[in-house]
Amino acid sequence: AVFSHAKHSSAELAACRFADESDFYASVPFSGCMILQTCNRVEILIHGGADALSAYLAEAGKEGFAVLEGEAVLSHLLELAAGTQSLIVGEDQILGQMKKALSAAEEAGAADAVISACVSNAVRFGVSVRQKTAINRGAVSIGSAAVLLAEEELGTLDGRNILVVGGGETGRLVAKALSEKDIRAIYVANRSFENAVALAEEIGGRAMRLDQLYSCLAEADVVISCTAAPHEIIRAEPLSALMKTRLWPLDESPRKLLMIDIASPPDIEYACADISGVSLYTIDDLEGISKRNMESRRREIQSAEELISAYLPEFVWIINRTAAGDVLAELYSWAEDIRCREAEKALRAIRSGGDAEEIIEKLTLSLTKKLLDDAGAAVRRSAEECRIDQAKSLVTAITARKP
Repeated sequence: AVFSHAKHSSAELAACRFADESDFYASVPFSGCMILQTCNRVEILIHGGADALSAYLAEAGKEGFAVLEGEAVLSHLLELAAGTQSLIVGEDQILGQMKKALSAAEEAGAADAVISACVSNAVRFGVSVRQKTAINRGAVSIGSAAVLLAEEELGTLDGRNILVVGGGETGRLVAKALSEKDIRAIYVANRSFENAVALAEEIGGRAMRLDQLYSCLAEADVVISCTAAPHEIIRAEPLSALMKTRLWPLDESPRKLLMIDIASPPDIEYACADISGVSLYTIDDLEGISKRNMESRRREIQSAEELISAYLPEFVWIINRTAAGDVLAELYSWAEDIRCREAEKALRAIRSGGDAEEIIEKLTLSLTKKLLDDAGAAVRRSAEECRIDQAKSLVTAITARKP
């Protein structure tokens, strides 16, 4: 199930996020699943039927997901890993995000062999695409795209004070992009002060505690916010009061504040856009940069798509083989349970002094009957439901002898 920037706004995307992934994994009814949530997409991969996933999403009140199944899912995973589905085409972040999502699913006991094979093979393919094409050469990330947007709006960032809120992966990309500019000061505010200090030292900036956020806002010309907080951290009411104090010392004219929110869910309350002197942009406003980036990489996108088409049949074969392994493991486990029970009965009979030949005869007859009873019933049901050809094909495949 896919819910992404391609068809939805950041507000719609935020509404469809699952706030607690641990709760998600505890509640899903699927034998195998993984959830991938980034700043511009929410995706759920399951080993099961499309109807079951649609029913789960409806019950969870999550509308607007595009539900794919079969080969379309595998094709989408390859496109995702190759970077052709990213807001910023070719960005490398998606590979780390997919690996992190798979690790979380595996730790939660939610990813079965099929889910693991789907994601790990797709990630390896994504690495290969970047080695064989120039799709990520000089590519901007979401973080650096936000910096480009700030430059476009202000003309230059030279001599500006910039506040980066968030010290995670995206915050690091933002800070590194800023460190290449001639900026007066870069402030890094984060929930973990230790992480803020580490990032600030790396780029020559200054670390701030999150409870110092509004004092930082008083000095900032630009704010780029990208935390993983489940709620807004910059509110309209205190910001409105703060903006009344942000005056230039010579003529006491208001100092404008440019705010770029690339978090999902949003870090900055939407009402901040209505405050005099504040210009608020969200991830939706990166569309222009995204389109220019896509245009410059059109040839590389075509090369990646050709690689996807060439690899897809092999990918389908790998996943089908993995799925067959899961089914066979279940079959062997069922047969082994029967074997153990019947062997124990036979051993008890032998210990009681029974005739060995007679006991072995009964054992083999019992095994044959119990192993084939369910299969026989399935064949009869197939005949009754006018699917006898399907049953014949399966029986022929099982009983075929090599010449």
